Amino acid sequence: MKRIAIICMLLVAGKFASAQTMVDKQVKDWERAKAYTKEYLDAMPEDGYALKPTPEIRSFAQQMDHIGDANYAFISAATGKAKPDGSLEKMADQSKTAVSKAVLDSYDYVIASLKGMTDADFAKEVKVFGMDMKAGTAIEKAFEHQTHHRGQSTVYIRLKGVKPPQEKLF
Repeated sequence: MKRIAIICMLLVAGKFASAQTMVDKQVKDWERAKAYTKEYLDAMPEDGYALKPTPEIRSFAQQMDHIGDANYAFISAATGKAKPDGSLEKMADQSKTAVSKAVLDSYDYVIASLKGMTDADFAKEVKVFGMDMKAGTAIEKAFEHQTHHRGQSTVYIRLKGVKPPQEKLF
C-alpha cells in the first residue's frame, strides 16, 4: 500500500513539474506571433510598404508600425517595464528594412518582458488605456490586437499580387 501511495505521489509531482506555466505559454505564443509577423514583413515587396488600399487608411508600413506601437503600449502598462520613446508610425524611415526591424524589436520587448514575469504577476491589477484590468487580461488583449492588425494586412499583400503567409495557429 505504501508503495502505491509513493508511486501515485511521484506521478502527481511529475504532472505538476511538466505542466506549462502561464509565462511559458505566453512566451511560446508571442514567439510564434513574431515569426508569423516576420513572414508578413518579408512577403511584402519594398514598394508595397507605402501601399494604402484607400487614401483614408494606413499604409502597410503604418499598419505594421501600429502593431509595434501597441505591443509596447500594452505590455509596458501590463508589466511596468519602460518602453522606448517615440512612435514607430512617426519614424522618418518607413522602408521595409526599418519597419521590419522596429516591429520585430517590439516583439522582442514583449517576449523579454514576459520572461521577467511570474504566473502570479498575471493576476496583478494594472491600468491600460485608462481601464483597470488584470495584467494577464492586458497581455491577452495585446495578443488579440496584433493578430487583428496582422490579419488586416493580408489584403495589402494580396493587392500587391503576393500570396500571404500560411496561417500559424500552432
